[in-house]
Amino acid sequence: MEQGSEENMESSWTLLSWMASGVMVFGGAVPYVPQYQEIQRTSNAEGFSTRVCLVLLIANILRIFFWIGKQFELPLLLQSVVMILTMLAMLHLCCSIQSSNRVSTKQHHITVDESDRAPRPSITQSILGSDKPVTGT
Repeated sequence: MEQGSEENMESSWTLLSWMASGVMVFGGAVPYVPQYQEIQRTSNAEGFSTRVCLVLLIANILRIFFWIGKQFELPLLLQSVVMILTMLAMLHLCCSIQSSNRVSTKQHHITVDESDRAPRPSITQSILGSDKPVTGT
């Protein structure tokens, strides 16, 4: 009877260990899912810092290099890979949003600039109905 309960206890610990590893691997990337969706929905990446992505990319790449030299737990290595993929996805989204916003802004400025180049009559010319400039003498 005791052997059956020990096996159940061991399988429970194994299941708990696998669940903890899964949380450890994906737990760092999960908070970026709503942020990714919000940036995609609004087409606005102003509140997102690409510098944070850079720091996390460097940290996780260094962790992988460290793992090559001295191997540590596999879930931590997988966490680094997942975070690198997450940061690359976030950077790709932010760069594509920013470049599309720049293109639309440039097109808007081009149309505004072209319309601003047309000569406009002054207020006094419009009131007097004259094409000649009004001089104050």
